[in-house]
Order: sequence, then C-alpha cells, then structure tokens
Amino acid sequence: MATKSMRAPISTTNALTLNQLLTHQNIPNPADFYFDQSYLYLDSSLETLTPTLFSDNDLQPENNDSVNNGWELVLLSSTTISQLVDICQFAGIKLVKLNRINHRLGVSSYRFALQATDINAARKLANQYALEQSLELALIEQAPSLATPGLLVMDMDSTTIEIECIDEIAKLAGVGEEVAEVTERAMQGELDFAASLKQRVATLSGSSESILSEVASQLPLMPGLRPLLDLLKSHQWRIAVASGGFTYFTDYLQKELELDATQANVLEIVDGKLTGHVLGDITDAQVKADTLGRLATEFSIPTAQTVAMGDGANDLQMLAAAELGVAYKAKPVVLQQADCAINFSGLDCLAHWLK
Repeated sequence: MATKSMRAPISTTNALTLNQLLTHQNIPNPADFYFDQSYLYLDSSLETLTPTLFSDNDLQPENNDSVNNGWELVLLSSTTISQLVDICQFAGIKLVKLNRINHRLGVSSYRFALQATDINAARKLANQYALEQSLELALIEQAPSLATPGLLVMDMDSTTIEIECIDEIAKLAGVGEEVAEVTERAMQGELDFAASLKQRVATLSGSSESILSEVASQLPLMPGLRPLLDLLKSHQWRIAVASGGFTYFTDYLQKELELDATQANVLEIVDGKLTGHVLGDITDAQVKADTLGRLATEFSIPTAQTVAMGDGANDLQMLAAAELGVAYKAKPVVLQQADCAINFSGLDCLAHWLK
C-alpha cells in the first residue's frame, strides 16, 4: 500500500534550497522524496516550510524502483531543487527516499536513497557536476556512523594545515622554488615519493634548525579543523595524522590538537644543523596505509568505522585502506580515485559525509 504523499509542480519549487523546502526534523524512517518531469513528490509525513505549494496526491505514480543498497546521495542545505534535479539528470540518478536530515555544526545535510543503473559512472558524473558548479556533494556507500566510535587518519600538509612544511622550510633556506616544483610533481603522482623527498631534504643540508621552529610556530590550521575534531572526539572517535612530512611538525600538532597518534619522517639534525638526510624508513604511501590499519587494530576500531583524508598521490593507498577515503581540495589523480571529496568547504564538511 502506497504511503500518502503530497506534490508540487517542479517549476514552483526549483528556486528553493533544501532548507527552505523542509524543516529540520527527525525522520524515524525513510520517507518518499522523488520527482518526475512535472512534479516533486514528498511523503506527507515530511514537514515543508512552503505548505501552500503542495496539494494532496491521490494519484501517486508507482515508485517501485529498487534502491542501490547502502548508497546515498548527500547534499548540503544550500542546494536548490533545481540543482538537485540537474544532478540527477546529469549523473543518471533517480531519488527514491529521503533517509535522514542531519544538523551538525550549524549546517543541515540531506541523505537520499537512490537508484542508478551504473553507480560508479553516476558517482563520477555527480562529482564532475559538483566541481563545475562549485557544490559540495557526496555519493557514498555505507558511510561510517558519527554516533559510533571511529578512526580518522589525516594527511598533514595541505590537509590538516594549509601549507606544505617542506616548501616553507626551503624558502627560509633559500631553495624555495626548486623544492616547491619537486613537491608539486610528487603530489601529482609524477615522481616516486621517497626519492623525491630525499632529493628535497638534501637541498636543506647545512640549514639551521631554527628554521624548523620558525615554521612550526605559525602553522596555519585548515579551516574547520577544530570544530570537526571537537565533534568527533565528543563521539569517542580517535584522531591521527599520517604524514610524508616531518615529526618536528606532527609532534607540535599532536600536542596542540591532542591527537591520539602521529606518523612521519625524522629529519637528522647534528649540532643544530640539518644534515640533508632522513633517519630510518621513509613514511611513504604504503606506510601511511599501514598506519591506518595498525591504529584501527590498536584502538579496536572496525574497518567499517575508518576514514582517511588527504590531497596528494601519496595518500591514495591510505584512502583506499579506509572505509571512507576523502579527497580534500585534492590533486586530480586523487579526486578520480577517492570515495568522495570536499572541494570548497572547510574540513568540518566531513561531519555531513558521515551517517
């Protein structure tokens, strides 16, 4: 038996954002939310802010499409109905239900169950649309739950903080342009990371240790980092940084942010000078992925509750090892392979990609 629904002409709702259409309400069970070429259909249990636009729908069309199990389209409250329709048409998605409305860190987000013939193609096209239209969205399968303890492992440079530490050190050492060029190529996946790191560190030979403290004293945290960490910690999540950068900076962040763990490379310093060498094994892509697995075991976190975030090619294996791999303002090679992305917002957007 079909649930009672209401409908409004698409033309009258196109300009409305999701938070102008629906109140923020708890949805105990998935509610009908879909559209055809003419009408937007809502379950009558949904509380709309524009009730005069809607009428009872006694001739509800059949909506027996199977739902792609576990997959959800997640959108922020500023998304308009017109944009929602465009996303679905562009990506070959058909909405079936509104699963949930979350209100976190002052923003609402909407999670839709969907049907798609080719879910991988749909995700690629949805992400393309989002980039072109400067929207945040995620097409996610079985996202980890905020309410259940989990593990977040983040890259440091250009993810946890706004800079690439080695580039800033190099500027102070007088080799900034040379090092920055190699860093960019490494992050694009054009160079072997370990070899490129050794090459960059070698240029710092003879530099004073004081340039490290100068950079560390003014590390710019990525927007949204502190609210995100506070929210996750309130739900007993563990937080770690795994970096191809240096322990000099991850140690500072661990203390500043009360992180549970860090993993990074050790710069050799003798008599207050950088020797141009890295001590021990390089923290490369594989080590970063292994760190996520090791910490999940250490903290008794199931893989289904793990998240990794990063921006460069050196993060790809870590992102693949996590249940949810998030590209943060990332290089194209990372955007193509990550489960989802945050392209325009602060790190706190991650709160909405979690269930």
